[in-house]
Amino acid sequence: MGSLDGRTVIISGGARGMGAAEARLIAAAGGSVVVGDVLVDEARAVAREIEQEGGRAVAVELDVTNDDDWKRATAIATELGGADALVNNAGISERVGILDTDREGWDRVLAVNLTGCMLGIRAVAIGMRERGNGSIVNVSSIAGLTAYSSAAYSASKWGLRGLSKVAALELGPFGIRTNSIHPGIIETPLISDVTPLVRSSFAAVTPLKRVGQSNEVAELVTFLCSDASSYINGAEIAVDGGFSAGGAFQGVINEITWQSSSSS
Repeated sequence: MGSLDGRTVIISGGARGMGAAEARLIAAAGGSVVVGDVLVDEARAVAREIEQEGGRAVAVELDVTNDDDWKRATAIATELGGADALVNNAGISERVGILDTDREGWDRVLAVNLTGCMLGIRAVAIGMRERGNGSIVNVSSIAGLTAYSSAAYSASKWGLRGLSKVAALELGPFGIRTNSIHPGIIETPLISDVTPLVRSSFAAVTPLKRVGQSNEVAELVTFLCSDASSYINGAEIAVDGGFSAGGAFQGVINEITWQSSSSS
């Protein structure tokens, strides 16, 4: 994990789960954190916790689909010295297939998961360009690496993967790095409704045989925000215990092998 002394980082969706873990770890690494979320009371609680631990944090109400909210978040970052990094962490999920996806649901997911990230990038990139450096970390998903039976969610995460590549090309000449990370199943409120059977089934086909923890994602985010990753640009990094390496397929093969050996 690299040092973030003197750096200011904006995190969207920073009130819970991975975002809150990222905020805490970035502050522990010396960074000042702008904790943005629509759940502003919970964002304030995270900021207070960071301050109590000796860090520096400010909470801001941030609806990522709202340009004015992004202007407010970047203004706060400017007061802290300017946004050196942005973590586009906010996201929502609807587990609905194509035939059951209505226009309203589709637009809502794409607005938060993709358009919101573009607005965030645009909001911070001007200041980063003037300073000649910056880091943008877009939190996609393994659903942006492989098909997932949720039309809007998967489309938004594939789109964010592509947007990250475009930003890496366009903003790289200004010293701004853009990378996407692709978490697998991580213990967060977003999967609170996942049944124990689904959870155990996913773990079974993941090479590390478990779900991930928020701090494991936060470690990567902190690294990418720091100068320790100064030559990493346009990368897509899976944080999934090996699932996207073919874990699901290997799990099926293992099951077939086990059944064959048991019947012989």
